[in-house]
Amino acid sequence: MTASTVAFLAAAEQQLPEDVGKAPPIGLLLIVVLLIAVGLLVRSMTTHLKRIPPSFDAPEDAVRVPDDASELVDPGPQPGETLLDSLRRAPRAIEPPRDADDGRPDAPGRS
Repeated sequence: MTASTVAFLAAAEQQLPEDVGKAPPIGLLLIVVLLIAVGLLVRSMTTHLKRIPPSFDAPEDAVRVPDDASELVDPGPQPGETLLDSLRRAPRAIEPPRDADDGRPDAPGRS
């Protein structure tokens, strides 16, 4: 190194204030508070994860209790049964009208 470089570095070191590079006590306090918050979040998440059942599959031998006694004699329609019936009766929107001769949809080139 040359003499001018050494003189420049020495002058730069003299100009720095004393507290450069040192964290103030408020920074330490902030880090401690954040670590405590993370610890509490980890503990809370652990308790929530312990409550999760081992499997979300529906039990296959679940007993269905009817709402009233009339369902014991004559069971009503299953949930969604009316919707499925209406969809089965409705014509399909993507099919063209069926030809009366062979039951197949009309081809675009046929008359």
